[in-house]
Amino acid sequence: MNSKQIVFGIVAVGAVALAVAAYVVFRSGSADSTDVAADMPKFTIQLAPDDHTLGSANAPVQVVEYAAPTCPICARWDVTVFPAFRPAYVDKGKVFYVFRVFPLQSVDLAVEAMGRCLAKKDYFQFIDMMYRNQPKWDPDGYQIADQQSALVDMGKIAGMSPAQVDSCTSNQAELQKISATGEFAGKTYNINSTPSFIIDGVFHQQDMMTPESMRDTIDAELKRKQS
Repeated sequence: MNSKQIVFGIVAVGAVALAVAAYVVFRSGSADSTDVAADMPKFTIQLAPDDHTLGSANAPVQVVEYAAPTCPICARWDVTVFPAFRPAYVDKGKVFYVFRVFPLQSVDLAVEAMGRCLAKKDYFQFIDMMYRNQPKWDPDGYQIADQQSALVDMGKIAGMSPAQVDSCTSNQAELQKISATGEFAGKTYNINSTPSFIIDGVFHQQDMMTPESMRDTIDAELKRKQS
């Protein structure tokens, strides 16, 4: 592996150290989400220029998801819950959705950097593709002989040249920004696992993990807003 292949890992040390236990915490079980939400303060979420969003900013409910491209549970949410969530709530103007990467590994930074190189309209399609193809590039649970080559192969599917992938994944300024997003989430919102959701300023997790629980959670928040 040459220096170009590992350069994104150099600046990732802080973010990975912050998040190294996050996926382990989630897999080993977390407290009941209702109890967690009750104990957490209500946060005020400030939108950032680098946020990836869907829907109207004037929607009555705001949902912020913190996720990692390498997280298999995030991928499961993307495949099984998001297809029900987006058309029923985002596309109908009920929810403003904000997606932020909380890096668990250095390769999460690289994937997010690639996504930021694409046109904004192509970002969510790219993330969905990466989730659905984790066995082809994700070192978390899979044997990836050459990580950078695997990212190049995925980049080709998204219309990126090998040179573009190399350039994006070695962009120190972008990697630092992505790392800082994760660090800020940990320090400010107590995010320590993925996926995590902040709904109208309140932390949620387990109660968003199936289509049914997601609907119950969002419908309850919509009803609260209307009362």
